[in-house]
Amino acid sequence: MVVSKKWLAVIAATVLAVSAGCGQKNQDTTQGSAGGGSEAEAKTYKIGISQIVEHPSLDATRDGFLAALKDNGLVEGENLEVDLGIAQGEQANNTTIAQGFAGGKKDLVLGISTPSAQALAQQIKDIPVLFTAVTDPIGAGLVENAENPGGNITGVSDTHPDEIAKLMEFIASQFPNVKTLGTVINEGEQNSVVAIERAEEALSANNIKIVKAAVASSADVKQAAESLVGRVDAIYIPKDNTVVPTLETVVGVAEKNKLPLFVGDVDSLKRGGVATFGYQYYDIGYTTGKLAADILLNGKNPGDIPVMFPEQLDLYLNATAAGKQGVEITQAMKDLLAKPEHLIEQ
Repeated sequence: MVVSKKWLAVIAATVLAVSAGCGQKNQDTTQGSAGGGSEAEAKTYKIGISQIVEHPSLDATRDGFLAALKDNGLVEGENLEVDLGIAQGEQANNTTIAQGFAGGKKDLVLGISTPSAQALAQQIKDIPVLFTAVTDPIGAGLVENAENPGGNITGVSDTHPDEIAKLMEFIASQFPNVKTLGTVINEGEQNSVVAIERAEEALSANNIKIVKAAVASSADVKQAAESLVGRVDAIYIPKDNTVVPTLETVVGVAEKNKLPLFVGDVDSLKRGGVATFGYQYYDIGYTTGKLAADILLNGKNPGDIPVMFPEQLDLYLNATAAGKQGVEITQAMKDLLAKPEHLIEQ
């Protein structure tokens, strides 16, 4: 198992923290009473963050989350302790991280990605659990009702309700020669399965079929992408946490074989996709951080906070990637852009 160094440290510290906790709490309370300050002012909040893997979108989400906490007066290294666990794409690591957080006397935990959030939800029932960068919170079993989550969990989805349908409509209207769309996904990731189901539904009206190449690990991605050559007219990579970390291997296949590559997020677009509908993941994380601050500082019950979804949804194009993949960015495509800067020319 490989997890972050910071997470390894918390495992060793847990026993000491448990034995010292009661004495420290009494000391803090006594000092607060003697000095006239409140216990809340002296409190150091402890949170745990579980992240399935490191890649630009998820890292930006985490950065936004911590920035929102800081803007609300919760500063790491001062009155905020953050334990970060990176699961390196392994579900067993997700479970181990969640179990450690469950015994680590946290005030709140955050799952970045569907697998990480699922592990936290399964292991932790007595403290607030937040999720972010999750495609389908209901389908993932995290909540039963987005408006009234109930229990101890809520969060922010990273998928606008119209996001996938709009991208599929864009492909159908602007790329009339595309009749088969290939994808590389880990079918063990619920978020990826949902994304492809939504894509298939949107494409069915235009008689475009999806051809899947399944992978079990990032090491399989290049071969899976190559298996699509000759069978598809373009490639679509959703927000798959197994595929996205090695997206450059798919980009290489797309460029070599002149296959337009469509992606599920703006960060992936910058790495070599032609088009996507999206937003900035930092903003998703920032919104989640504001929820965390409300829970920690104001005592808000997570179950009373509706699940949130991205409000902004714009078309982004990468002209440089398009040229390498034999695609012309037409004036009709440019006319669909909300802002000129959404056309990336690297």
